[in-house]
Order: sequence, then structure tokens, then C-alpha cells
Amino acid sequence: MARLDVNRSGELEVFVRVIELGGFSAAARACGMTPSAVSKLVARLEQRLGTRLVNRSTRQLQLTAEGCAFYERGVRILADLDEAERCASEHVAPRGRLRVNANVPFGHHFLLPLAPAFLSQHTDVTLDIMLTDEVIDILEQRTDVAVRAGPLKDSNLMARKLGATRMAIVATPDYLARHSLPTTPQELLTHNRIGVNYARVQPGWPLRHDGRDIVVPVSGNAQASDGEALRHLALAGLGMARLAAFQVREDIAAGRLQTVLEDCNPGDLEEIHAVYVGQGGHMPLRVRAFLDFLAEHIRIEAEQPCST
Repeated sequence: MARLDVNRSGELEVFVRVIELGGFSAAARACGMTPSAVSKLVARLEQRLGTRLVNRSTRQLQLTAEGCAFYERGVRILADLDEAERCASEHVAPRGRLRVNANVPFGHHFLLPLAPAFLSQHTDVTLDIMLTDEVIDILEQRTDVAVRAGPLKDSNLMARKLGATRMAIVATPDYLARHSLPTTPQELLTHNRIGVNYARVQPGWPLRHDGRDIVVPVSGNAQASDGEALRHLALAGLGMARLAAFQVREDIAAGRLQTVLEDCNPGDLEEIHAVYVGQGGHMPLRVRAFLDFLAEHIRIEAEQPCST
């Protein structure tokens, strides 16, 4: 019989995190431990089981056959433990601090307006919200959920898709009256094209003209740190910006902005996901409640922006 002073579920959870996150350091950040403590824990686990679970090298960990079987069963066991606890405490409400990171447009147009409704439903949860368009390391930042726009990089994070949005080039009617309305992508080169001040996967504005795909570089006399700042610069008449349709739909409907070269819009979509650490059902109740709330209340459709 196993010794009662061995926290087998705790060891199992740390081991699963090591495999899911790809190393001792990442697992240590996620579990609030030091890499040395995580390494020693796995070594003690191997010693108690009498078998090697992972082969270690300077660059990576590789599961042995025994380690692979132990990991797969461990994931199921942890999920079963979570399910058992949920069934035994269905009357217990989600509680605790929920740290959420989101890109600025999503935060302003969806997250902040919905925060009061979420908190009214879950009165024992405290929301800690950070808005930035730069991609953070959610483990290092101790973040529960991060909302990200654009293609997801390969990682051990879990993701739930919230929707997808078309993109549109926009400017104010006053700006276009002063600088003329472009009718071809080439004419964009004479305009002030404002963009973000950090690296993006897409180096410019993709367009389609005469059956050809074209990328127009972003070049202007101002840059901004996030999409909402770009929107305000465009609203001020500084120049053109390429923004998500959900950001500018109301501005276009009210006549504050108008779309440019929609006939050359390639119709590309920017997907929006909520990402989080966890495997299957293994996540805190407050995180599950938040993800379910987002899925229920957010509709980001891939429709065209309002007509000009």
C-alpha cells in the first residue's frame, strides 16, 4: 500500500504539467515552484515507481514508453478527480481571482461591457483585467485566460474559438475629401497608412486586384500600440487604418468612417480565441465559468462591415 504521506495527486499534476508545457521551468512557473523542486519531484516519482518516465537532455524531455502510459492515464485520473469534485460540490460557486489578458479592441468592444454581467452572476470572483495587443506568456504573467486575435502559434495551451472577423481599410470622409478616394491598391501608396508599432505576422495590408494578391506596406507618420489607438487616430482624420469589422461597424453606420477599396478586400478573416492552460476538463471552476460565459455572450461574425 502507498504511504499516506505521499501526495500522489499532487505529484501526478506536476508531472502532467511538465509534459504538457514541455519542461521543468515552464511547469515550475505554472505550479508556483522552482525548476529544481520540479526536477526533484519527478526524480522521486521515478524512484518510487522503479522506472524512468522521461529521458532528459539539455534541450528537451522525451517520454519513455512507461512515461507515455503514465502520462495518458494521469490525464484521465486528474480529469476524473476534477469531475468528482464538481459533482460533490455543485452548490459551490466559482470563486477567487481571475486574471484575464485580452487584446485592446476585444477588451473595449466585448470584455469590458460584459464584465458587470459576469461579476453579477459570479459574486465570489474578482476580475483582474489587462489589455494589450502584444502576446504575453500567460505562464510567466500568471494569467488564467488570454484572448488572442490572429493565427495561434503551436503551443501546449488549450484554445476555445470565439469567432472570426473580416478586416477593412477605413478613413474619415474628411480625410478622403482632402486626399482623394483611392480606386486601386497602387493609389494607396500616396496616402498616410498608419499601423501598429510592434511586429505582426502580416507585414502589410493584403488586397486582391485584377486576380492578383497584393500586399501594400504600412507607412505613415504615426504608429500606435493597439487597434483601438489606431481607430482613434483614423477618427481624428490622420490617415487610413486597417481594422477589424466589429471595431468600426458603428463608426461606419454613423458616417464617422468609411471603407476604402472594399472591392479589393480579399475577405481574409482574423480568428479570435480564448487560450488557457489545462488539459480536457482539468481547470479551475472560475476559468470554466468564464469560458462558458464568453461562448454564450460573444458573437463575432465574419460578415462585411457596414456599407459606405
